[in-house]
Amino acid sequence: MFTQAIVRPPAHTFAKGLTTSHLGRPDVPLALAQHEDYCQALEQCGLDLIRLRANPNYPDSTFVEDTAILTEEWAVITRPGAPSRKGEVTSIISILEQFYPELGVIQAPGTVDGGDICEADGHFFIGLSERTNEVGARQLARHLEENGHCSTCIDIRGLPDLLHLKSGLSYLGDNRLVVSAALADQPAFQSYERIIPPPAEAYAANCIRVNEFVLLPAGYPVIEATIRDLGYRVIILDMSEFQKMDGGLSCLSLRF
Repeated sequence: MFTQAIVRPPAHTFAKGLTTSHLGRPDVPLALAQHEDYCQALEQCGLDLIRLRANPNYPDSTFVEDTAILTEEWAVITRPGAPSRKGEVTSIISILEQFYPELGVIQAPGTVDGGDICEADGHFFIGLSERTNEVGARQLARHLEENGHCSTCIDIRGLPDLLHLKSGLSYLGDNRLVVSAALADQPAFQSYERIIPPPAEAYAANCIRVNEFVLLPAGYPVIEATIRDLGYRVIILDMSEFQKMDGGLSCLSLRF
């Protein structure tokens, strides 16, 4: 059960952030409204929020997930793969030091983005991507092993539609993965029940289970119906402005 989450609203510089999409420039006031809806949804799920101030020095800093890997007992501070984002971890360290007696750290030349890390009941999938390199993945795997967890690396560097592993992968609990068609044949996922969105709904593979709820992006009726039919309580959220900046639901919070 999650009890808390760290969130940060988009700054007025949000549109200057990194993106590979071709969906147009984000509407920052609309992004702020969507972010507040997201925060209210987390509160509906029972979480207390730690709300950080917007940071205009880092246009991508609303995507706080990329700065740390959190479990109930321990945390690792990442080293984001985009040079323009490396300074985002500073404010996160000062927050997490209040909750964790010791923080692991990914060291140069390793890079890790939190969006490349998916936990499934104590097993961690580590995505090798343009943002998470092999050195960083090995460092994280050692941190995991030292804390009693195992991990598997998944190479997504040949999949141009996936910025991060969790762009195409979510764990719902109950041995169920939501996994995009681009990843569905990975050997590491074959022991799970796989929910595969149709190609037109691939973006919805980035959803999040938060306690008794599943948060889903708006506009994907097939995957919504599938998840509702499995008995989950669903909260639908408009993510249009964050999608323009390569962001998804998991990116906007650090839940612990």
